[in-house]
Amino acid sequence: MKTLLNIAIFLTLICTTAGSYANDGLDAVLAAQPAEVKARYDSRHPAETLRFFRLKPGMTVVETLPGGGWYSKILSAWLGSDGKVIGADYAADLYPRFNFYDDAVLEAKKTWVDTWTAEASAWSGANGAAIEAFQFGSLPDSMAGSADAVLLIRSLHNLARFEKDGAYLSTALKEIKRVLKPGGVVGVVQHMAPEGNSDSWADGSKGYLKKSFVIKTLTDAGFKLIDESQINSNPADQPGENDYVWRLPPTFAGSADNADLKAKYKAIGESNRMTLLFQKPE
Repeated sequence: MKTLLNIAIFLTLICTTAGSYANDGLDAVLAAQPAEVKARYDSRHPAETLRFFRLKPGMTVVETLPGGGWYSKILSAWLGSDGKVIGADYAADLYPRFNFYDDAVLEAKKTWVDTWTAEASAWSGANGAAIEAFQFGSLPDSMAGSADAVLLIRSLHNLARFEKDGAYLSTALKEIKRVLKPGGVVGVVQHMAPEGNSDSWADGSKGYLKKSFVIKTLTDAGFKLIDESQINSNPADQPGENDYVWRLPPTFAGSADNADLKAKYKAIGESNRMTLLFQKPE
């Protein structure tokens, strides 16, 4: 009888959770995205990831390195007119350190806040979330304590890579803590380095960071790890110290003229990614 009762409770919990997901509107938003966005669902798992990060319509969410808006467009439609999406780009003076951006791109970064806000507002439309933006190192006082969540989706490695050149990672984490409300969360999705690889290789320059490094860095910055998930894991991705993450799809760097090598990387799939949830103290 006790076993049957436990099974009944378990099934009730499943049905309740499934029902709440069905009513949160995210599935409908994802179904409405264009085909090129849906093509990435199998590797990015947006429904599972956003729900794991405990996001809900009406929230204010900071998305770091929003770029062309793959996640921002989903978030804007889902968070709705009561919500807000805040784009957070790297500091403008980080970009010259990549050594591959031309002068036009570097000049455009000086006005990124205004141009991205205008572009993203067009994506948002009349019923979407409000749009704001800032660059790390320049968080406006008006945004302090305003966000329910900050998303660090594949954006930590460059902050770590250039930390010694301009304190980019430590500055970003201070501002993330400042922009969050008490109890707000930080969701991390990051290419994950094998723990056995050298720290010098896993410094972010190859796209990978060790999970131990990410956890220590965020906890040292005052955040508490409250959950982790295998949603975005891919055990087939086991990079050696001569590898970088961009060898894998969708980039296929280094294999454009080598069909066999490209097929090998395609079989591996996209990178093995840690998915971690941290919280700012109440």
